[in-house]
Amino acid sequence: MELHAFPVGGISEIRPGDPLADVILTALKRQKLPLAAGDILVVTHKIVSKAEGHVVSLSNVRPSGRARRWARSYGYDPRVVELALAESRRMVRQRHGVLITETLHGLVCANSGVDLSNVDGGSSAALLPPDPDRSASDLHRGIKKKTGLHIPVIITDSFGRPWREGLTEVAIGVAGMRVFHDFCGRRDPYGYRLHTTLEAVVDELACVSGLACGKLSRRPVCIIRGFLYQRGRGQAKQIIRPAARDLFR
Repeated sequence: MELHAFPVGGISEIRPGDPLADVILTALKRQKLPLAAGDILVVTHKIVSKAEGHVVSLSNVRPSGRARRWARSYGYDPRVVELALAESRRMVRQRHGVLITETLHGLVCANSGVDLSNVDGGSSAALLPPDPDRSASDLHRGIKKKTGLHIPVIITDSFGRPWREGLTEVAIGVAGMRVFHDFCGRRDPYGYRLHTTLEAVVDELACVSGLACGKLSRRPVCIIRGFLYQRGRGQAKQIIRPAARDLFR
C-alpha cells in the first residue's frame, strides 16, 4: 500500500461565514487535484475557527486579577491567559509558566488551545471550535453535497505530549470514518494474540498531514490518498480517555 499526502495551497484568508467546502473545492480545482473515492480531507482547526467566527480581538478582552497575576509572573499577555481560563473547565497543571487545562470539550492541552499563530500577526487569538466533531460533520456533508463523494474529514490541532518534548498534530474533530483500528483478538505474524491494541488512526493521519503541509506554508488543508479507512460515525471525542480509566487524573 502506498500512502500519498497532497498539501493544498492557494486558500485565501478565511473570513467569518466563508463556506469552507466551496473554498476548499475551489483551491483543489485550481491545483488540478480533484477529489477521488477513498480520499481523506484533513483540515487545520484555524480555518474552521475563522470561518465559524471563533477569533477574538485581544483589544476586547478584559483580564481578571487571576489572569493578570499569572501573566505578570511569567511575562505573558494577561488577555491570552484570560481566554485560556475562560475556555477551560478545570486546571490540570499550572507550573513554571505552563498552563495545562482541560477544555470545555474535554481536551487536555496548553492554554485551552488558545493560539495567536497564523491568525493576524498577534492582535487576535483563535479559539477552538465549540464542537469540532460537528464542524467536521458539516464540512463532510458539504463536500458530499458538492461532489457526491464520501470524503471523511479530520480537523486537527497541535498538542504537546506528556514525557516528550515537541508538538504533534492530533485529531480534534472527525466525520465519516472510524477513529480507531481495533486489533484486539487478532494474532501477530508470530502467532501472539493481541489484547489491548487500539490504534488511533485519525491521530496518525493528522500527523501525516502536519508533516506534508508544514507550519508556515499557508497550506491548511491536506488530501490523504491510499489509506484504507473504515467508514463509520467516528468522533474525535471517542479518543478522550474516560476519567475512570485515566491513571493521571
